[in-house]
Amino acid sequence: MTTYMKIFEERISGLSKGVDETVDSWFLMSSPAPVFGVVLLYLAFILKIGPEFMKNRKPMDLKRIMVFYNAFQVCYSIWMCRTSIQESNVISSIFSKKCEINRTREQNLALYSGAWFYFFSKIIDLLDTTFFVLRKKNNQVSFLHVYHHTITVLFSWGYLKYAPGEQGVIIGILNSGVHIMMYFYYMVAAMGPQYQKYLWWKKYMTSIQLIQFVLILGYMLAVGAKGCNMPKTLTFFFVGNTVIFLYLFGNFYRKTYNKNKAIDGSSRTGSSLAQSALRAAGGMGCMPTQTQITSQSQGQVQPAKAYIDLNNNSVKPLKVE
Repeated sequence: MTTYMKIFEERISGLSKGVDETVDSWFLMSSPAPVFGVVLLYLAFILKIGPEFMKNRKPMDLKRIMVFYNAFQVCYSIWMCRTSIQESNVISSIFSKKCEINRTREQNLALYSGAWFYFFSKIIDLLDTTFFVLRKKNNQVSFLHVYHHTITVLFSWGYLKYAPGEQGVIIGILNSGVHIMMYFYYMVAAMGPQYQKYLWWKKYMTSIQLIQFVLILGYMLAVGAKGCNMPKTLTFFFVGNTVIFLYLFGNFYRKTYNKNKAIDGSSRTGSSLAQSALRAAGGMGCMPTQTQITSQSQGQVQPAKAYIDLNNNSVKPLKVE
């Protein structure tokens, strides 16, 4: 038993030691325990504590908070993209045959610092789900959403702890670029129904996510072809999860937008049938008929016209004042 405990302690000690002692001293980076604690607390709140707390309460009105939160996320993502491109020489590393660029100690720390801010942004992203729960939008707390948010926290932590370098920075820039568009969309949506007309590009957000995952997989294959020495466990974990994300997001896209196309087609067919029926009856677009509506206030019978609503394929009364 003592031998097994000793092996366990050695393994834990090994996990606590990263590639740089300075990074190990940063917030949440000393060992896996703090980040796992954050993830477990997140899961406990969104799956159990939060829904129970909101069970007999009205959805919270978080409109102003969400507008500010999404605006902050847009600015944060822009800053990360700009800083990463300027400080890491990441563009030159893409076209370089070398796996690593020679840097000074200060330059490496600047690179690691950017990776920490990226990791911390993944923790901030967990507020997305928290807002869903507090607004009682439990249908949006899907497996895809929770899995994606959880895994990105763990991977970004593992990358910074055990394998910081240009490869992760490039992936972070791609992801931050997607987040600029995504949180801008959420910000406009949070402003209210009057802004919905500007969100016609909603379905393209999922397409952009899918393109991002394809680019990341292609880049990882290119890194492997260059013979770069990446930790195998972390690489398999990341590539495997990217494939899973591709499947989950692709499945979401098919279910959501192919279903909408089917509904639109059905609606157009129903509308055509209704119009044909109206033309046969001599009507054009709306077919008025005589009916009666009883006034609840006076108990009188008043004449009214009924019409067929082609948009909803239904008959509706139109009261004559």
